[in-house]
This record gives sequence, structure tokens and C-alpha cells, in this order.
Amino acid sequence: MSDFKLGLEYAKQLDAADDLSHYRKQFHIPTDTNGKELIYLCGNSLGLQPKSTKAYLDQELEDWANLGVEGHTHAQNPWMPYHEFLTEATAKIVGAKPIEVVTMNSLTANLHFMMASFYKPTKERYKILIESDAFPSDKYAVESQLRHHGYDDKEGLILWKPRPNEELLRYEDLEDILKAHGQEIALIMIGGVNYYTGQFFDFKRISTLGHQYGCKVGFDCAHGAGNVDLDLHNSGADFAIWCTYKYLNSGPGNLSGCFVHERHAYDKNLNRFTGWWSHNKDTRFNMRQEFDVLPGAEGWQMSNPPILAMAAIRASLDIFNEVGMEKLIAKSKKLTGYFEFLLKQLGEDVVRIITPQNPDERGCQLSIQVLDADKTVFNKLTDTGVISDWREPDVIRCAPVPLYNSFEDVYHMVEKLKMILND
Repeated sequence: MSDFKLGLEYAKQLDAADDLSHYRKQFHIPTDTNGKELIYLCGNSLGLQPKSTKAYLDQELEDWANLGVEGHTHAQNPWMPYHEFLTEATAKIVGAKPIEVVTMNSLTANLHFMMASFYKPTKERYKILIESDAFPSDKYAVESQLRHHGYDDKEGLILWKPRPNEELLRYEDLEDILKAHGQEIALIMIGGVNYYTGQFFDFKRISTLGHQYGCKVGFDCAHGAGNVDLDLHNSGADFAIWCTYKYLNSGPGNLSGCFVHERHAYDKNLNRFTGWWSHNKDTRFNMRQEFDVLPGAEGWQMSNPPILAMAAIRASLDIFNEVGMEKLIAKSKKLTGYFEFLLKQLGEDVVRIITPQNPDERGCQLSIQVLDADKTVFNKLTDTGVISDWREPDVIRCAPVPLYNSFEDVYHMVEKLKMILND
């Protein structure tokens, strides 16, 4: 946006006019040794803790203490169906129908479960396409799937690469790859928002293109859930996964989410790994029934849910449900646009933003290259009280999160960076 202004007073005016500014008080903001709040711009790695989380956890601890096993049916929030308490809010956040989502397992485990169903290699069609700078865990996972099925993990992997001297991926190049290799590709698996550049991909365009060539299409939305408008149902993707501990603020290493498109909901012949929690709820505890898979994403569950972990997720989801993604995304675009405006004042010969300039092609993260600098700049920035994120070889990732970051946060971060560069 070109109508932003310079100066601290303007940042304060933006905060005063922000309808969501009061939500910051609902989160624990880390402080330095003197008790001063740090500038926390690292929600793309770990979201901050909602102050309500403790009460949600305490409720389950109290019910466990007082009820023991009876808590499965008699807890204030009965444990047996507890994962269902997360479904509606999760579906709204990722743009899905309730039947299409479930919360379970960890992120890379869920990727493997999805590939067990949607990566079905044949002699002619066995290759997997990913972006060349995919998040390492995704790359390791798909390589291991190739090896598991007896294929060479280098020959069977096709990389969607940026052009020389560019960081962002072009759809024309993806189209060219599919024209040349589409009949060999069994699965397209893309990080929905690239962890390094912050590029937010067009899910519908990729899904439509992949399906034209007979490929299955999935997305890792770890950097997208709670950050951008994923619109998973309308994208047509076969599956998606995401974590809950980044923008969804559920706590370190917490559970993952899964999306399986509604068109697969009643396909009982679709190969999958199963367990008793994917069995028909009405007969699950008869214990000796032949397996009868649940419809929808719930049919990919294996085990009964970890209640304490889910309680922390529920605390955060209730905030999201109250605010709504539409308002969050609107503030996010303004907050990150203001951040971009301030960084550009430093000069493009000093700072380069590799994240797309189009707000619809990114989330809140900006990936910043300080030209002719190394990690010492990041270390100095940390010493001034800015919590951001370094990624080799030369990128500082900063994510002003609309739920708890302020325009003043962004202003002070850029001022501190300017001070370091002028030192």
C-alpha cells in the first residue's frame, strides 16, 4: 500500500484504529530479563501461548484426577468424542467441510498416512513432484516413500525449481514439467506456503493441472493454516496436512491436522493404515467386529486422541472461532504491507525481500536478505530484543502475526535493524 506513513506516532495510530488490537492481551508475550516485552515475530515457527490455555488444560487435569477412566464419558468435556470439539473451528480455518478434517498424530506422520492412501505407484507412473526447496521433512518423507516402494529416491523425485537468479517458483515451469513428465508422476506434494520464501501457492491451479495429468495432489499447509485463506475444499486437492503449533498457537510439537477431500469420504476401498479409532463409532467397543471404516477424514485416525494436547488446541481454536479468518487475513495484509513499506525505506541496495510483493501470494511472513551480510546481523537483532528466525544461507524470516503483533512491533523492529546496519 502506498498510503502508509513514517514515524512512531503513525504506528500508534494504526494500532489505535485496529479492531483486533485487544487480542494481544489474550497472549503471553515473552519478556527480557528486565521484564520488558520482546518483539516476537516468530509465530511461523512457534505461536505464542493463549492465556486461556492453562484453564483448558486444568479442566482436563481436574477431571482426570476426580473421575479417572469415567472422564471418557463424564468429564465436563467428555474425552471419548473430544477430537470432535475441534472439527467445526478447524474446518472454518482451512476452508473445508467438517467431514473433510480431523486432528491427529504429528505432521510428518500424517504425511506418510496420506501417502499410504494417495501415492499409488505403478511401473509407468511412480514419480513424485515437489518444490526444489521443500521443507526438509517433506523431502525426506517422499524420498523414503520412493525407497519403500522399491524406487530410486533421486531418479523418482522431480523438482519444481526457480529459474536462475530467482527465488520464487513460476507456474509456467510447473506446466512444462507436467507436459514432459505428467504421465510418470503419481503424486504432486507441495508446501502450500513455502517455509523459506513465504510464497503462497495457488492450490486450485496446481490441483486442476495435476488432475489433468492423472496425478494425485496434496499440500503441506504447516505455514498456511491460520495464516492464509487455504480454501481447501474448493481447491480440489486430494489431501492436505498442517501443524497446529505455528499460527494455530497450540504449543510446541502439538498435533497435526488432516484434510481429505469429500469425494474420497465414502471410498472404503481406498488403501489406508487403520486402527480402532477409524472404526465405526457405533460398534467400536464391540471389539470383535470386522473393520468398518468411518466416512471422511475421521477414517484415517488410528488411536484415541491425546486429551491434554487437544485441550491446548481447543483453547486457541476458540479464539480463532471468535475472530474469524476473514478479519485476521485483512489485518495480516495491512500489517505485513506496513512492514514491507518500512523495510523498503532502508533501500533495496541494503535489504531485499524475497517474499512475493502481491499480498494474495503470501501470508504474514516476509523473508529478508540483508545484502553482503551474514548471521551476525541476525544475532545482533536478537540481542536488541527481536525474536525472529534465521534460515541458511542468508535469510531472516519475520512473521508479524495479526492475533498478537502490533504495528508498533513492526515499527520498532525496522528501527532496530536500521540501527544495526548503520552501526
